[in-house]
Amino acid sequence: MKKVLVLMAPGFEEIETITVVDILRRAGARVTLAATESGAIQGSRGVSVLPDATLDQLSDEEMFDLIVLPGGQPGTDNLAKNATVRTHLLRMAKENRLIAAICAAPMVLEQAGLLRGRAVTSHPSVSDKFTSGRYLESRVVVDGNIITSRAPGTAMEFALVLVEALFDKSRVETVNKGVLARY
Repeated sequence: MKKVLVLMAPGFEEIETITVVDILRRAGARVTLAATESGAIQGSRGVSVLPDATLDQLSDEEMFDLIVLPGGQPGTDNLAKNATVRTHLLRMAKENRLIAAICAAPMVLEQAGLLRGRAVTSHPSVSDKFTSGRYLESRVVVDGNIITSRAPGTAMEFALVLVEALFDKSRVETVNKGVLARY
């Protein structure tokens, strides 16, 4: 079974987080929604979500096939300043596992040094922050094991691209029979 870690911090973007978790679970992935702190976490629009675990509760031995960072503010800033988030990202990169970020969250990847020479996209409001890679205005960008996307409006496409990266195109088609997304 494919295992996915979706991170969230106070100020996370609700649509980007819940859409990704929902679609990946529909696809059959075991998704762990982990937060930087305990209890219900409030998103950027005031919606509170109770995560499955905190980052501190995760086993150091547990390996994930994919790690996903939703955007939102100040959620992205809160992820960027968390040392455990950086540790997970660097470990995933070292093992060439899938790493995904949407909206402002690709900035966390930039700050961790993971975008050197890579194609990347993000929310237009932070497009000038990417100096180590090649910035594209595509809705979803896949460059090797790094997948990035733009905003809440691209969350469904992003989630379906993650399903394809984890499984295959036929799994996307199966999931999409239930959700009828444009893909």
